[in-house]
Amino acid sequence: MGPWHLSTLKGLDDFHAAPTAWAGRRVVVVVVVEDQEDLREIARFALEGAGYEVIEAATGAEGIAKAETEHPDLVLMDIQLPVLDGYESTRRIKALPGMERMTVIAVSSFAMRGDEEKARAAGCDGYVTKPYSPNSWSISSASFWRKPDDPDCLN
Repeated sequence: MGPWHLSTLKGLDDFHAAPTAWAGRRVVVVVVVEDQEDLREIARFALEGAGYEVIEAATGAEGIAKAETEHPDLVLMDIQLPVLDGYESTRRIKALPGMERMTVIAVSSFAMRGDEEKARAAGCDGYVTKPYSPNSWSISSASFWRKPDDPDCLN
């Protein structure tokens, strides 16, 4: 399966239906790179509850390693990570052989003008702000589950 792309927000029902839309295929894998354990748990709860496989990483370096070895469908990247921030981690993931089209979504508590543009300049394909709850996470994430060249995907 190739990279995932953003599309129009469809809503919570479509998000929770997404894994069943690919019946007979492998589970969609998401790497969540987040240094705060409680926020990783919220993401895991929401995504696993919707049927996705979640791989956690607590640091940028760990996220790069997981992306390289696991070849996920999507990376949710915290921007404000210690040592190696989300911007540089995203650049390094996208620089890996065959990973230049990997979809990386910035997850940030930054809400200042220009923050989303800075994330996109680093290679992020989308931007979600914190704080989030399981419901808001699901609704926001619904737009990430579209693969344009797959006729069986959600539109």
